[in-house]
Amino acid sequence: MAKYSETIEKLIAEFGRLPGIGARSAERLAFHILKAGEAEAFALADAIRDVKTNIRPCGVCFNIAEADLCNICADTTRDQAVICVVEQPKDLLALESTGVYRGVYHVLMGHIAPLEDMEPEDLTLDALVRRVRAGGVREIILATNPTVAGDSTALHITEQLAGTGVALTRLARGLPAGGQIEYANKSILSDAMNERRNV
Repeated sequence: MAKYSETIEKLIAEFGRLPGIGARSAERLAFHILKAGEAEAFALADAIRDVKTNIRPCGVCFNIAEADLCNICADTTRDQAVICVVEQPKDLLALESTGVYRGVYHVLMGHIAPLEDMEPEDLTLDALVRRVRAGGVREIILATNPTVAGDSTALHITEQLAGTGVALTRLARGLPAGGQIEYANKSILSDAMNERRNV
């Protein structure tokens, strides 16, 4: 029975490990790379290498960055006293696309979900608590996803920050329950940010 060469099988297997890529899609991607010119194929390889070598978490908020600080934390015109807490960098980018928020962020890098082996210590919660306790923070906006895991994460943060005197707000429920921030449109996100409420 005919088989692909070991090199092609390895490429198909690697593409198949990507989220949302099934066996047929992995095979198509592998053959696209095989047919592509060297410049195109090596440009993809270089881009992957650059992402793994140059991208790091921001030293303050854990957003993706190419320097010690991300471009938002490094922007002196942003209101450093208001921190919007999101689960992932994708959520931060979705909120930024609305153009209505001028504070800074804190990226948790996930949510509390024991069934997915995600406990509070797996997130950047300790760093958030340290930021708040260091002073100068007026408001924390809890912008976790409106899901069971997002809500339980927001509740945990509320408990951790109790007694700090910092105002805790939550995005308005213009966001559908069970939805994901990264998929919400700009007008829904704008309304959710502008109509946030106290926790």
